[in-house]
Amino acid sequence: MQKLDNKLCLVTGAAMGIGESICRTFAAEGAHVVVTDVLEEKGLELAQEIGGEFFKLDVSSEQDWLACEDKYPQIDVVVNNAGITGFEETVSAHDPENVSLEEWRRVHQVNLEGTFLGCRYAIRAMKRRGQGSIINMSSRSGLVGIPGAAAYASSKAAIRNHTKSVALYCAQNKWEIRCNSIHPAAILTPIWDAMLGDGADRDSREAAMVASTPLKRFGSVEEVASVALLLASDDVKYMTGTEVNIDGGLLAGSAAAPGAEAE
Repeated sequence: MQKLDNKLCLVTGAAMGIGESICRTFAAEGAHVVVTDVLEEKGLELAQEIGGEFFKLDVSSEQDWLACEDKYPQIDVVVNNAGITGFEETVSAHDPENVSLEEWRRVHQVNLEGTFLGCRYAIRAMKRRGQGSIINMSSRSGLVGIPGAAAYASSKAAIRNHTKSVALYCAQNKWEIRCNSIHPAAILTPIWDAMLGDGADRDSREAAMVASTPLKRFGSVEEVASVALLLASDDVKYMTGTEVNIDGGLLAGSAAAPGAEAE
């Protein structure tokens, strides 16, 4: 028996990157997947490929979420994955002193408000049966300060905290609706392309980006999707209000180990 047999799962920001991998993994485990994104062409293509369906959704739009609630009044799993860094279109200052209020608000609108609206939808659509799994995509950046990406870090920290509020609220109401967050660090997705480029020096650029990571490599989207699968499944029904770090050991501390120098 597959882990997500007969489950209806909705994933936001699903057309590419981590969201796409989660959709593929869920579908392979028996789920009927609702692929949602603002990228209609890519989303439709993915939905057709995995035997799911596509719903165009701007996570920052309350009206879009209300339309989603009308179309999918019941749901088993919601993955609030959609998010932006603020650097997608132009590279501009995002430090605490120079980030513009407009950019600050836009990052929070998509990341935090989008997650809030997704959680609200999920609770309403799950409480009819009294059970379900909500998975929020936070970040390693939500656990530590990121001076050059203050808006992104702030939004991801708020997602971490809201996840716990949702988990406690659902438990308080005696619903078996679990809510957990995933905290990836450097995962190799198209979002890195602007920084890594496609030249002959890409490998060296990649190595430099993960030099401080104990495992000395980027994580893969499939590895994040595997964590999402665990949280979506019934294997961990006692797990709620918690966070799972997938960061190559960054948050564990120093990677220094006894060796020739230590001796």
